[in-house]
Amino acid sequence: MSSSGKLTLAVVGLLLVWGIGVAPAQASDDTWISTKVRIALMTTDGAGRNAVNVNTEHGKVTLHGTVDSEAVKEKAEATARAVGGVTDVRNLLQVVKESRQESVKAADKDVKEAVEKALKADKSLDGIKVKSVDNGLVFLDGTASSLATALRAIEAVYEIPGVRQVSSGIVSKEK
Repeated sequence: MSSSGKLTLAVVGLLLVWGIGVAPAQASDDTWISTKVRIALMTTDGAGRNAVNVNTEHGKVTLHGTVDSEAVKEKAEATARAVGGVTDVRNLLQVVKESRQESVKAADKDVKEAVEKALKADKSLDGIKVKSVDNGLVFLDGTASSLATALRAIEAVYEIPGVRQVSSGIVSKEK
């Protein structure tokens, strides 16, 4: 093989190795960004909460799903843009007016007990505690092993009747 052929082969080999090494790192960064955006949406009042889906590719976030007003759509986009690592936001959210039932009213004491029970039921959420409940606003505190675990806790709390909003002081051990 000629020296130029060997050089070409070496360059192609390096590019392949470099590409393989970068792809998993990028995927990991994108997963981290998606998780941070989900947490931000779920803990920001008026930003769509569970109705907004998030996909990230190379730092570019795509929001999709349905929301009930243009204001929520705009708030979701602004919230996503504020997350570190986000390079662009593509907002595909659709505004759909739905007749929603009145939110379930429950005593804060009952909501707190139900949230504590839900957190206790999942052993991976052991480090997360209810700091307070005020008029359906649940404030979570403590530590989680990962951002995904913190997100799972927030999602679990939203399933509790009477929870109007979740605010998070959860610290992730994952950096």
